[in-house]
Amino acid sequence: MGDYILLAISCILINNILLAQYLGNCPFLGTSKKMETAVGMSMAVVFVLVMAGVITWIVNNYILVKFDLVYLRTIAFILVIASLVQFVEMFLKKSIPTLYAGLGIFLPLITTNCAVMGVCLINVNEEYTFVQALVTSFSYAVGFGLALILFAGVRERIILARVPRPLQDTSIGLVTAGVLSLAFFAFKGWV
Repeated sequence: MGDYILLAISCILINNILLAQYLGNCPFLGTSKKMETAVGMSMAVVFVLVMAGVITWIVNNYILVKFDLVYLRTIAFILVIASLVQFVEMFLKKSIPTLYAGLGIFLPLITTNCAVMGVCLINVNEEYTFVQALVTSFSYAVGFGLALILFAGVRERIILARVPRPLQDTSIGLVTAGVLSLAFFAFKGWV
């Protein structure tokens, strides 16, 4: 049990998928202007990443490896991720139309979110067991959500600040993301 807790802490803080491994920056910058949108994107990514991590682990171990089709891994993983995102998109459109409208183009972009594909590949490359893959998928998703929500809170404050013209909007967002990333690197002991 202790190993799973250490694995979770490692995925959430030390090897944060956004701020330490730099995967998934497009939705990170795009959906962090409002807290509601950031929370909605975080929940969508948690669902997609956990389901994708589990399903791709099963597909890899019980189909691709068993039938010597490992060379189809990327295509199979993309199909799984795209199917899950379509499911989330249909659910949000029907159940929470305001969140669906708020996420806009960034919701279908979860399909091409390299953080989701990256976690699926990490699970396979590290040869995790099913439970380890489940823990890492959930923990990386929580780390993604934590970074996104922290960043959204900071960006909401920046709107109230006087920012020099050359640094406004995306520029100050990138600078802030860099500072937040340095804070997460402190968990590695690099700072």
